[in-house]
Amino acid sequence: MSGYLDYLPATFQDGSPLLGRFLLAFEQMLTGLGDPDAPGIEEILDGIADPVTGQVRLAGVHRYFDPGPELPDAERAPAEFLDWLAGWVAISLRGDLDELRQRDFVARAVSLYHRRGTKAGLEEYLRVYTRLGVTVDELDTPFQLGVHSRVGVDTLLGGGAPHFFRVLIRLPGTDPAELARHRQVVTYLLDQEKPAHTQYALAVQTPALRIGVHSTVGVDTLLGPH
Repeated sequence: MSGYLDYLPATFQDGSPLLGRFLLAFEQMLTGLGDPDAPGIEEILDGIADPVTGQVRLAGVHRYFDPGPELPDAERAPAEFLDWLAGWVAISLRGDLDELRQRDFVARAVSLYHRRGTKAGLEEYLRVYTRLGVTVDELDTPFQLGVHSRVGVDTLLGGGAPHFFRVLIRLPGTDPAELARHRQVVTYLLDQEKPAHTQYALAVQTPALRIGVHSTVGVDTLLGPH
């Protein structure tokens, strides 16, 4: 079935196999669908230099790079290329992020845009940076004995602050200066990605070993010297 069906009015998106196969011919011709080594007409035309500016645009640029860490080194985009790739997905990479985090942000940018402003999107965005557990609590759970009934922890008496959420992140290490730097970066990311009308409180937790409480390696516990 052709992906062009998604661009038609809803009345034509009934999954008709005839229409899907009909559009597939045009999609293959225009975009080179189904043959990654064969450019479509759109890419060929964009590969012709503009007669005024002399610039060459490449519609099929996605076929030539993948910033993701899953590829072998020989097939990965070089580190100095990441800023350019980030520009294609409209993100600015912080210079204090390591290369692996930069690659993850570029690779996940589009999926993060789809969920921007949501709880799930914010948790995923922060998880790319922290590599450990992230919890966003919207504080909208009703009072329930034995479940949500601890005053000051998961229950508020009286009216709660509107459009307020709480963020709990787990960060590796115990060095105060390093934790302060991580907290500054997380605060910056939250301010950039949260809905503009919302407020939040940030709590930082460092891994420790407590059987039954903090004992999941890689989630809330790290093994190694401090």
